[in-house]
Amino acid sequence: MNKKERLIISSILISISLMTSIDVITDLNEGVAWWHVTIEAIVAAIALVGVYFLIKGTFTLKKSLKKERELSTKLLEDSKHWKESSRRFLEGLSQSIDTQLEKWDLTKSEKEVAFLLIKGFSLKEIAEYRSTAEKTTRAQATSVYAKSGLSGRSQLSAFFLEDLLLPQKD
Repeated sequence: MNKKERLIISSILISISLMTSIDVITDLNEGVAWWHVTIEAIVAAIALVGVYFLIKGTFTLKKSLKKERELSTKLLEDSKHWKESSRRFLEGLSQSIDTQLEKWDLTKSEKEVAFLLIKGFSLKEIAEYRSTAEKTTRAQATSVYAKSGLSGRSQLSAFFLEDLLLPQKD
């Protein structure tokens, strides 16, 4: 429920409470039965309780939203800090991968395909990204595997990423 809807509902409930209260006062002066006056007073009270919960909900929502914004800002800052601090490590990894691909004597196109395979792109995505036929990309991937002596994508990725995992403690 947005702010405008809460305001409209609160206004309606306050109006109901005021009109019912006026009616209760009038009924008391006219000597209307006590049960009738009691029911109308309860209706006025319930309307005011509704207003209370709408207002309380609004403040709770604002407080929650403020916390979420603060958390979001903190997470964005943490993410930015992590990216900055890990950038040099990632650049080093990229250079190490490139050096190994050079040792395997891959062509420029094969190296590009190899990097995209390591990143997890499908052959179709690589073909679209490089504006080549999927068949060409498949042939280049096969050439990468043959020149590297690896049997497929998982071994290619594992070749470079396996040492990034910390050894498990027994």
